[in-house]
Amino acid sequence: MTLQIGILYSRIRKDEKLLLAELRERDHEITKIDVRKHEFTVGEVPDAFADLDLVVDRCLATSRSLYATQFFEAYGIPVVNSHETADICADKAKNSLALERAGVPTPETKVAFTKETAMEAIEDFGYPCVLKPVVGSWGRLMAKIDSPDAAEAILEHKATLGHYEHKVFYVQEFVEKPGRDIRVLAIDGEPVAGMVRSSDHWITNAAKGAETDVFELDDEAEDLVQTASDAVGGGLLGVDLMETGDSYTVHEVNHTVEFKALNDAVETDVAGTVVDWLEEKATENAAQEVEVTL
Repeated sequence: MTLQIGILYSRIRKDEKLLLAELRERDHEITKIDVRKHEFTVGEVPDAFADLDLVVDRCLATSRSLYATQFFEAYGIPVVNSHETADICADKAKNSLALERAGVPTPETKVAFTKETAMEAIEDFGYPCVLKPVVGSWGRLMAKIDSPDAAEAILEHKATLGHYEHKVFYVQEFVEKPGRDIRVLAIDGEPVAGMVRSSDHWITNAAKGAETDVFELDDEAEDLVQTASDAVGGGLLGVDLMETGDSYTVHEVNHTVEFKALNDAVETDVAGTVVDWLEEKATENAAQEVEVTL
């Protein structure tokens, strides 16, 4: 069955190229939707989107992702990932709240809205602790705070950046980890593959140059990935874990997950597995529409 798949993007990276190559290999028809060049109409579905069976959100900009997914859902076109999932995962505070509600072990976190209360939160944690932007990726603008002087300087800097998101101070305990963290790509909570990201730097992120290697999940890790995925609404997700002795903590779930480093680190055909699932989602939706029509 040939499907009409929309790829929502603002830049085509290696991740998107892998998906596009796999979709073309299977003879699906692709509509590349550059969010910078399209209008999204309130009400009637734009002609460019009318025949789509499924849209895959690969937007880099959080704001564009959140608005565009709402529009496609309003048009009755299924989106991966859903707006609900994107909304939770795009905001670290919402992410932490969802994980906590689901009983997923996650680092202790405090959120403050002024420099003064943020400083109190930092002092409560003690040094070191971590200050993160409430919205952001690739380890950008994260700070490990080692002293009161450093805290005051960083808080002052954030307070002058202007955007309201920088007035939301997301403070987290510093988790001692063994020089690495774990990224698991999951589809509706089912792990596709996992890798460790190792670095001498405290930020062990592939975008920051961390070395990657395959990670074999044990039963506890698999259960945590499933529960974390359910907590944010499911979909195609990157679940990030840290080892804490003989257990784990989940510090983040990502909704427009990059997987090129994972694809290079493991034997699993990541793009092929993702497209298998996209085909299932689109086919299920088409069958449901037929039932409604009948």
